[in-house]
Amino acid sequence: MTNATQSLPVPSLLVELLVQELPPKSLKKLGDSFAETVTASLKRQGLAANDVAATPFASPRRLAVHIEHVAAQAADKSVSQKLMPVAVGLDANGQATPALLKKLRSLCGNAACPPVSQLTRAIDGKAEALFLDSVAKGATLAEGLQKAIEETLEKLPIATMMTYQLGDGWSTVNFVRPAQGLVALHGQEIVPVEVLGLTAGRETQGHRFEAKMNPLILRDADSYAQYLEAEGAVIAAFPARREEIERQLKAAAAGGNLDLIEDDALLDEVTALVERPHVLVGQFDSRFLDVPQECLILTMKVHQKYFPLLAKNGALSHKFLIVSNIHPADARQIVAGNERVLRSRLADAKFFFDQDRRRTLASRVAGLDKVVYHNKLGTQAERVERIWAIAQAIGLQLGGNEFAAKASEAAMLSKADLLTDMVGEFPELQGIMGRYYAKHDGLADDVADAIEDHYKPRFAGDALPRNMTGICVALADKLETLVGMFGIGQTPTGDKDPFALRRHALGVIRILIEKELSLPLDTLLEQTTDIFGRKINETPEALSDFIYERLRHYFLSSNEQTFGLGDHADMNAVDTATTSPALSRPTFSPQQVDAVLALRPQRLSDVKKRLDAVRAFAALPEAESLAATNKRVGNILKKADVRIEDEINPAFLQAPAEQALHDALSRIVPGADAAFAAGDYNASLQILAALKQPVDGFFDNVMVNSEDEALRSNRLALLAQLHHAMNRVADISRLAT
Repeated sequence: MTNATQSLPVPSLLVELLVQELPPKSLKKLGDSFAETVTASLKRQGLAANDVAATPFASPRRLAVHIEHVAAQAADKSVSQKLMPVAVGLDANGQATPALLKKLRSLCGNAACPPVSQLTRAIDGKAEALFLDSVAKGATLAEGLQKAIEETLEKLPIATMMTYQLGDGWSTVNFVRPAQGLVALHGQEIVPVEVLGLTAGRETQGHRFEAKMNPLILRDADSYAQYLEAEGAVIAAFPARREEIERQLKAAAAGGNLDLIEDDALLDEVTALVERPHVLVGQFDSRFLDVPQECLILTMKVHQKYFPLLAKNGALSHKFLIVSNIHPADARQIVAGNERVLRSRLADAKFFFDQDRRRTLASRVAGLDKVVYHNKLGTQAERVERIWAIAQAIGLQLGGNEFAAKASEAAMLSKADLLTDMVGEFPELQGIMGRYYAKHDGLADDVADAIEDHYKPRFAGDALPRNMTGICVALADKLETLVGMFGIGQTPTGDKDPFALRRHALGVIRILIEKELSLPLDTLLEQTTDIFGRKINETPEALSDFIYERLRHYFLSSNEQTFGLGDHADMNAVDTATTSPALSRPTFSPQQVDAVLALRPQRLSDVKKRLDAVRAFAALPEAESLAATNKRVGNILKKADVRIEDEINPAFLQAPAEQALHDALSRIVPGADAAFAAGDYNASLQILAALKQPVDGFFDNVMVNSEDEALRSNRLALLAQLHHAMNRVADISRLAT
């Protein structure tokens, strides 16, 4: 290659796949995956540098990527291929053996094989081997891009493929949607590649109605986005289109002195539905505002993809925003059409709401015996009876008979709204509608709130139930699900968790910890198991392990994003969710968390205090030595070959160092135990730090495994007392490095 050739700029590459309307909820992921996989493949083949800039594009009808500085051909590579050991390939005279000649012929093909003198000899392991050095020709861009696109289409995160027929009437291909065009431009030149029955060219399609012309003829790779927007009325980049929609939404809301209900998921979905966004303002009849606003918001957002607006007092407005895909001179017909569609939807919601209120929630409970919950666990009516019994037991422990009665009432009505028309149409509103109907029936506020709140927390950062009645029912609901599903073997596997058991476990953890409930976990699980009777096996140890593993993750995560598993949408968008204390909790090291959880503390509300105490202890100068010693003591006790007595016999304390340790334990441990009993775990561990000197003296001067069995047994008893005293708050040995 000449210096003049080397100085020429390296062109950019554009690849675009034109497709029928892509699934909107998957578009962003598809676009990112398309760009990343094409780029990564070209890098691996040496056609693009590792730090090359790549820009993804994704619109409802296209996936594309623009990659800067892509070579027309990859550089040649030196290749060294092992042939065989020298002892096998060469005879005593240094000539090639038949085995070596056969190997060379298979590698060289029709080309002339190199003489033996040109083979490289090198040590491979313990023996010397022969190597064939050659130069591999770098891949051309056409070869590399063909491979890259084929790899990309295979790896796209497509949930469901379509099979469709090509234009020849015979061939079929599989893809997420029928592909209609392929562009591959290297600078201004077409790269000759084929995929999905399409041959690459420079033609693409602009907006169906607003492009200045169709098809659009692309001049070069670098002008793609600008040309497509100017001539084709398409904003090809997903982030740019999303930013433009958000700008227009906020401007329209501000223009009406209203506030936008922000929803990132809805914004992403709408961005995937339009190529040239145009925000319009619509409105509906104010009489529909008598319907619970959650119903109205759900109808607008989920079914119509509209953006609801709030008045400055926080109430839902009768105005909403539409994101249109066209820019007519007069948009009144578009607005009127959308208002007409929404009017029908809201009329249905109002009808359901009015009809549902003709019956009380209590009158619907009996109908739950016709709704199957799980074929091994019975009907929803049976499930409600179990939740009622669990909630009553929890209520008795937390507040006595009066408190248990309210929890029982809320539990009995907790699933009744599943039989309402509104929840039948909008399952996302379960619990929410139960609260409205309970209030209509004249039930107490805390009972009505508990009916809604027993599903909480639904997602990451969701608020916990707002009152203790809701806390009881929420715990009961989650414990019933966990124990029941584990009891019949329906446990999460990998990414699959159809019954949202991870979410339920985290819900139990958050409620017990953040509401500081002194309820032992083992007692809760045993009570719940007893209520199931013979419907399940005994609650397996796996459930306890499962909950403690989620607890570990809870304290190791600074932001518990795994909490949202998608089985409940956030329909309380008009209520500012209370930020969970879990999201701003201090961090603890894995060793500190493991030290506390190794003891399986049953009162989860104590775990945070234990962790604080362990973290403070770990900062002491004595901590590292005591942790290492504690680990040593544990190993000694495990290997003990004699019975370890519960009591120490002072008569066998012969060495001054063991007498000193015994005296220290007698003086120090009672104070540590008293602090522990009072729940002051920090003071308990701080007091025990004073044991460092006598413990060090013991191990420096005393032989534990004395030949005298009585002495050995007594010294082991002394160590057992030390071990017990040191490990009441946490397993201190886990802090040893």
